[in-house]
Amino acid sequence: MKIVVLDGYVLNPGDLSWAALERLGDVVVHGRTPADQIVERCLGAEILLTNKTPLRKETLERLPDLKYIGVLATGYDVVDTAAAAERGITVTNVPGYGNESVAQFVFALLLELCHRVGLHSDSVRQGDWSRSPEFSYWRTPLTELSGKTLGIVGMGRIGARVARLAEAFGMNVVAAGRPGWAAGNARVDAAGVRRTDLETLLREADVVSLHCPLTAETESLINGDTLALMKPSAFLVNTARGKLIAEADLAAALNEGRIAGAALDVLSTEPPDAANPLLTARNCIITPHIAWASLEARTRLLDIAVDNVARFLEGAPVNVVGR
Repeated sequence: MKIVVLDGYVLNPGDLSWAALERLGDVVVHGRTPADQIVERCLGAEILLTNKTPLRKETLERLPDLKYIGVLATGYDVVDTAAAAERGITVTNVPGYGNESVAQFVFALLLELCHRVGLHSDSVRQGDWSRSPEFSYWRTPLTELSGKTLGIVGMGRIGARVARLAEAFGMNVVAAGRPGWAAGNARVDAAGVRRTDLETLLREADVVSLHCPLTAETESLINGDTLALMKPSAFLVNTARGKLIAEADLAAALNEGRIAGAALDVLSTEPPDAANPLLTARNCIITPHIAWASLEARTRLLDIAVDNVARFLEGAPVNVVGR
């Protein structure tokens, strides 16, 4: 059984082990695979594992031995699942592995917006405190979360964990239904979180945190019109998908002071183009898509991915998508 990992480096840069996967077959691990080498590396493989290396219809048509594709992530848009189904190829993903890590990272970003710890630490290292005539100083406004309203767009597993953490900070939590959800459907769910429509959430929230999937309905959900609904003092946090935001619109809103700040772990194109307007926007914190990448979360991801392969080989696949 030939098993090929097309882009294993980001998941396992050397601090994890492929041993459990190697017990299931003849494993070849590539750190990353250029587009022009995908077919060559996949020939003869019955099982492929991919994170971001795309497997499109024209590629699948050239791989007659392929029986299984395991996506090393929750999102599986890198695979043409319709073409895979036509060829009888099982496709699986890894749901839920990073729920706690991503929720924790939301607050790492939010607390950085509130206190700019990194900026103040750099200021001290540069000698500003040593030269200060006062015992205390701050370079940016400092914001307390208690009593503020957090608006969660997308109340799935991660959104629910973010809500739990927000409540521990003394925040009020409101969650938006899907786009087009009627305001008349507003209610309080079993966890005590008030559900409302997106427009109401954006008007009320002091912090908006995005946790919804990228669909035709949600692409550019945050744009010039929706940003105009937010408070000038509000923060925007995105750890979901970069294309949920119309980036030029957000950059303009930040530069013009129409919202107070944004913290983003995802962008529309990754790695970003150097001309992306958010890279130079005011009060915009950007991290390189690392909310998922704690050692604990990556360990769970690899464990689940290997179990997915094992269950497929036993004839009882789990976490199957695209059917």
